[in-house]
Amino acid sequence: MNLDRRTFIRGSALAGLLAVPVIGGCATGGGGGGNTAVTGKVTPDNPLGMAVDTPVKVYIFDGGYGSEYATSVHKPMLEGKHKGAKVDIQVTKEINKVLQPQFAGGTPPDVVDNDGDNKMDEGSLSGDGQLTDLARLLDAPAWDVPGKKVGDLLDPSAKEFGTYNGKFVEVLYTLNSYGIWYSQKLFRERGWQVPKTWDEFVKLCQTIKGSGMAAYTYAGKYPQYQMEPMLTMAIKTGGLEVMKNIDNLEDGAWKAEPIKQAAAAWQEIGAKYLMEGTAGISHTESQTKQNNGQVAMLPCGSWIENEQKKSIPPGFDYGVFPIPSLTGSDKLPQTAIHSIPIGGFLVPAKAKNPGGGLEYLRAMLSKEGATRYSAMTASMTVVKDAIPEKQSPGLASTVQMHSAAGENAFSWRFEYWYKQLFDAVKSATNELMAGRMTPDAFCDQVQQKADQLKKDPSVKKYHR
Repeated sequence: MNLDRRTFIRGSALAGLLAVPVIGGCATGGGGGGNTAVTGKVTPDNPLGMAVDTPVKVYIFDGGYGSEYATSVHKPMLEGKHKGAKVDIQVTKEINKVLQPQFAGGTPPDVVDNDGDNKMDEGSLSGDGQLTDLARLLDAPAWDVPGKKVGDLLDPSAKEFGTYNGKFVEVLYTLNSYGIWYSQKLFRERGWQVPKTWDEFVKLCQTIKGSGMAAYTYAGKYPQYQMEPMLTMAIKTGGLEVMKNIDNLEDGAWKAEPIKQAAAAWQEIGAKYLMEGTAGISHTESQTKQNNGQVAMLPCGSWIENEQKKSIPPGFDYGVFPIPSLTGSDKLPQTAIHSIPIGGFLVPAKAKNPGGGLEYLRAMLSKEGATRYSAMTASMTVVKDAIPEKQSPGLASTVQMHSAAGENAFSWRFEYWYKQLFDAVKSATNELMAGRMTPDAFCDQVQQKADQLKKDPSVKKYHR
């Protein structure tokens, strides 16, 4: 996955809620012309009224997942089901640059894969009435599961994270989970066991270091990679209230004892077991060093296997495990994980063939469409139980981790709601891991930024 997709979902899920819009007022469209919507007859086989004789125009973001899933899976599914239907797939890395003029001119496509650093602001688009309410899609019959509606098949997080201004307007398709990644082959050969407790993790780091290999690294140029396991540990230790207090800008939220404990634990890893040069490497560089056997473990989201598919050494066998439990009295189980849906698909309100756009999403949200996507990208989707029988090692490990987590999968919101706070945490994380900042100072510095935002009347506040 590209870095622009990977700024830890700032290019995904809730980025539309950020205070600084990308597309701004231009999204309201104007001028004359524009699309004249066409519709087809609603039938049991065409429940969303697709105009079969009008091409369905789809824009796909050219990121880590590529576009083959669209051209080889979803396009032929729709065309095969509806005789005479055509799907026009366009691919770009510059979603906002390419599509902003189309939205402004009232000529947007029927489906937009809105992703990447150059994505459009879903919040602004929704507020301007530029997005189709997808409630009709949720109520439509499932593509290939008789007796079920589309909405019945979706992970609850998809509906939660795809809702803006009270309306479900975005299908976040890929279900991303975070953990510590390693080579199953390496662990088998060395006899290393996956740790479940923090004591076990530290002992494993000692063993790995003693073998002559670095134990742990992360993308020091993008410290959100290390912020994620540290914050996940704090939430597992102190419970979901830790997360909610942070998101709600509660007084003293960042000074909570579980955050200090997690900061201290990871600072020890930084001091004793961090790969030399970590502070100056990117995400791809950290993964390359792991591929080359220079380091054993690193934190990442479940996109890593697909991103590395051209570089993974033969037999590497990606594996992932949850952040180990810090104490024997953690509020959440060891199996709890940070998980979030990413990769948003939209149907513009001024689409020429809106029913076609909805029908394309119905195909995507089918068991067949989701299962084949998972097989092609080594990633889970928000369609429940849509897992291919034959799974790559990393996908199989992710599915197992996600299944073990069950209802104990969580996600915070502050990084999507308050960019300045997110940036403050990232900066402080590198200082902490380098030993230039104590855990107490880390908490104090981040809390100061949270307090500033809370007191600033110009910053829109959110609550969960």
